[in-house]
Amino acid sequence: MLSTTQETSLPRQIDPRKFAQQGISIAGSVELSQLPRLESFLADKSGVVEVDLHFYVDEQRVRVLEGSVSADVQVICQRCLEPMTQHVEADVNLAMVWDDEKAKQVDKTRDAWIVAEGQTDIYAVIEEELLLNIPHVSYHESLCIPAERYESGEAVVENEQPKQDNPFQALAAMKAKLSNDKSDT
Repeated sequence: MLSTTQETSLPRQIDPRKFAQQGISIAGSVELSQLPRLESFLADKSGVVEVDLHFYVDEQRVRVLEGSVSADVQVICQRCLEPMTQHVEADVNLAMVWDDEKAKQVDKTRDAWIVAEGQTDIYAVIEEELLLNIPHVSYHESLCIPAERYESGEAVVENEQPKQDNPFQALAAMKAKLSNDKSDT
């Protein structure tokens, strides 16, 4: 098995089938500005994604992509609405398949990756893995807004039942008013 590692900036287009057949490993970085779908979730588009990927054929003759991607990204804190750094990392474990039918047969320990023949955009895979692992809600670990701003200053009454409006009371009032209006004429 041939094991070649490339450091620095990753190529965008690769042939994953060939890489798996040849047992190629690639490592390097991708600029966040090269990942447009991920960019929409970020407060600042500067930074890099560190990538370490290994292509190979496993014992069942399945072409596999394994590795990791990680980045420190700037997102908006949902408490204070200020930018904050969030570390995002993802373990990549994909089985290369050619169509949806083969994707259904992939071992449950891996996700299916439908690849076409020839060149594939590896940045799309990297971006997808980061998108799947970015937190839905981000906030500073320390309290970034004073606790007083969470309180109204009023005492909290826990046993008080909220007054429920009866929708039929409003209907009855309207009906009574219509009846009174008709009887006046």
